[in-house]
Amino acid sequence: MLPRILPKSARSLLPDTFTIALVITLVSASMFPARGVAVGWVGTAANVAITLMFFLYGTKLAPSRVVGGLTHWRLQSLIFVFTYVMFPIVGYAFLFVPVGLLSSTLVIGLVFLTLLPSTIQSSLAFTSIAGGNVPAAMCAATLSNIVGTVLTPLLVALVLSLQGGTDPVAAISEIARLIVAPFVAGQLLRPLFGGFVLRHAVLVAVTDRSSILLIVYGAFSRAVRQGLWSTVSVQELSTVFVLEGLLLGGMILSLRAASRWLGFSRSDEAAAVFCGAKKSLATGVPMAGVLFAPEQVGLILLPVMLFHQIELMTGAWLSRRYARDSVAARKSEIDPPAILRDA
Repeated sequence: MLPRILPKSARSLLPDTFTIALVITLVSASMFPARGVAVGWVGTAANVAITLMFFLYGTKLAPSRVVGGLTHWRLQSLIFVFTYVMFPIVGYAFLFVPVGLLSSTLVIGLVFLTLLPSTIQSSLAFTSIAGGNVPAAMCAATLSNIVGTVLTPLLVALVLSLQGGTDPVAAISEIARLIVAPFVAGQLLRPLFGGFVLRHAVLVAVTDRSSILLIVYGAFSRAVRQGLWSTVSVQELSTVFVLEGLLLGGMILSLRAASRWLGFSRSDEAAAVFCGAKKSLATGVPMAGVLFAPEQVGLILLPVMLFHQIELMTGAWLSRRYARDSVAARKSEIDPPAILRDA
């Protein structure tokens, strides 16, 4: 009953259903982590889930969406630069966060967050609410995810190899097996399965989200068995929250300033903000399971999941503000000021 009692603006800041499911999964993994034989079963199921997710991504993402939207190349370039240049630059700066503030694993989680592609569903939803350029947003989000399937893991492998954290050859091999190969197979088989995926969008969405929850449960089960909650302090979580809030706010303000400097319309600015300042939890969870050591995955995913909720709450508020501003702008064009009406 609480959401109905609250005003609409406040309800938009409440956690969405998927975030609530993530919290329940974290609590379940903390109280009942997989042990014994179940560890192997959960690990195998997680690998199957990762393969299935990227196969479905391949069947869902239409390359024609990218080709059709590339005509607005300045907007697409701005979003791409922020996603894969500006965010990673800030991510590299996170590597210099003092050890006393955050553990090295949480720092890697922050860096990993900045290397992820943009979201698709929420970027389009917020752009639509804001009255933005939805076709351009669709192109940008699709392109970001297609490129990110290869570019994000390669950037992660590069950064970690520079930090001495992983073998880039082994990481690329695992990427090719569990991520790139299923994605390419999905693209190739799209003529056969694309129609089914479109007709059963709800079933596919449930499969996607169930797979993410399974991967999260497996990752946090291992982390809890190794003492996750005894190693992460409230101060560290607060620091991550502040850093991510500053990161998101800085990117939104920079995208707005860049859009206006480039002379974009309000519609294009909204698309730039909601595609260029977002990071994908749905892509980050399975990639983390492939790229990082099992004992690190749970802790590395904490910043990604926290950023997911921050960007959803911010996007819900900001999209409605864009919508109100657009309505006010249109009204001022239709209704001249009183002094002009009286003239």
